[in-house]
Amino acid sequence: MSAADMGLADESAAPLVGAVVVAAGSGTRLGAGRPKAFVELAGVTLLEHAVSRVRDGGVRHVVAVVPVELVARAGELLGDRAQVVAGGERRQDSVAAGLRALPADVQVVLVHDAARCLAPASLVARVAAAVGPHAPAVVPGLTVVDTLKEVDDAGHVVATVDREPLRRVQTPQGFDRTVLEQAHETAGDSAATDDAALVERLGLAVTVVAGDELALKVTTAQDLALAEWLLARGRGD
Repeated sequence: MSAADMGLADESAAPLVGAVVVAAGSGTRLGAGRPKAFVELAGVTLLEHAVSRVRDGGVRHVVAVVPVELVARAGELLGDRAQVVAGGERRQDSVAAGLRALPADVQVVLVHDAARCLAPASLVARVAAAVGPHAPAVVPGLTVVDTLKEVDDAGHVVATVDREPLRRVQTPQGFDRTVLEQAHETAGDSAATDDAALVERLGLAVTVVAGDELALKVTTAQDLALAEWLLARGRGD
């Protein structure tokens, strides 16, 4: 199946961009006693940081997807910066809920994890600009610097993996809306760790653009401390 077969937008017209910011996870590994996106970083929640940077990247239609019991609280925090909807059981259920809430005229959709709260506006804009008829799915990625080993069930090294073609993928990830909707419709019960994997199953190409070290994922208390350190030094503004 080609991108043209799926009715992608004409590249001569600037498409309208929207974003789904996923913040429906429990964040148990952070150990904060509340959903991760509602943990504060320099007095501001991760969710607010993420939404602000997405909007600074030029996106005006933002949907934040949060746990159902925190919809009202998220609305208070975000005000008119984002529409808030309840998430689902799985990450892809939450993304689908956010996708349905976007205005019908949005043609390019960015999917962003609130846990990557310091992803800079420049990264948001770079991903959005790269989506087009010949690139229906775009992800930011960083090169792998560690040596990688493949091991068996006994913990023995089977092979040293060539790291040259590998990338550490981040968010926001950008998609032609038609493609993303098709990917979710055909996903069924199969799980995926990101939306790009769902697009890969359609047989369409996923393009990688340069990522950014600031788009680190806050998962543990150490990650949160690093994010605080970066903000204190003006790196995450």
